[in-house]
Amino acid sequence: MEQIRMMLVDDNAQLRQGVRDYLNTQEDMTVVAECSNGLEALERLGKTPVDVIVLDIIMPQMDGYSFLEEAHRQGISPMPKVIVVSALGRDDFITRAISLGASFYMVKPFELPTLCSRIREITGHGIPLEVAPGTPARTLSTIDERLSGLFLTIGIPAHIKGYNFLREAVKMVVENPDVINRITKELYPGIARHFGTSASKVERAIRHAIEVAWSRGRIDTLNKAFGCKVVLREDKPTNGEFIAMLADRMTIERRTA
Repeated sequence: MEQIRMMLVDDNAQLRQGVRDYLNTQEDMTVVAECSNGLEALERLGKTPVDVIVLDIIMPQMDGYSFLEEAHRQGISPMPKVIVVSALGRDDFITRAISLGASFYMVKPFELPTLCSRIREITGHGIPLEVAPGTPARTLSTIDERLSGLFLTIGIPAHIKGYNFLREAVKMVVENPDVINRITKELYPGIARHFGTSASKVERAIRHAIEVAWSRGRIDTLNKAFGCKVVLREDKPTNGEFIAMLADRMTIERRTA
C-alpha cells in the first residue's frame, strides 16, 4: 500500500508527538517531517516529498498564514494538501485559511480518527481504515463529516443556526428523497421538532445560511465541488433546490463508494 507522506507543523511538541504516534499506526500513513514553525516547514519542503501538511496557525518566527502565502509566492510545486488545525475557530480565521488553499480547517481539540478521515479524503485514499469490518461504506455516520467539510469550503459557518438545520435537512432527504416535495409540511416541521424550535424559524435560518454562502462569493468553489456548473451567482437557489443538490451529492457518493 502506498503511504501518505505527512508533515506536521506546530510549535507544540507534545501535540506533534501525539499526532505523529497516531498517524504512524495507520497502515497508509507515515510522518516524514516535523517542524515547529512555518520557516522550518518551507526549508523542509525543498528536501522532503510531502503529500499532506497538518498546519497550526499561531507559531513563532512564521505563522501558518505566512507559510501558505510564502509557499504560493515561491511557486512550490506540487504544493501538498493542507489541513489547518487551530484553537482559533473564528469565521475570519477559517475563511482566510481556505482562501489561501487549505483543504480543511479543524478546531483544536480534534479527534484523531477524524483527522485521518480528512487526510484520506483529500488524497483520494478512500474509506478510513478504522471503519469496522462489515460497516457499510460512507453511511450516514460519515455524512456529517462530509457536509461539515463542504459547508466550510463554501463559507457556511458552524455557529449560525442554519448550519445544523441545513445539515439535518440533507440527511433527511438522503434517507427519504420524497420528503423534499413536502418541505413545508414535513421537512421543516421534522427539523423543528428535532431542535425544539418552529418550522418558520428553520426555514428562515436555512435561507440565511444560503445567503451567507452567496455573500462570501464561494459559488465557484461550490461548482468545483460538484464537478460542473450547477449554480450561478445571479441565480440563487431556493432552500429546496439547495437541499436537494446537497442530498444528491451525498447519495451519489454512497452509491459509488
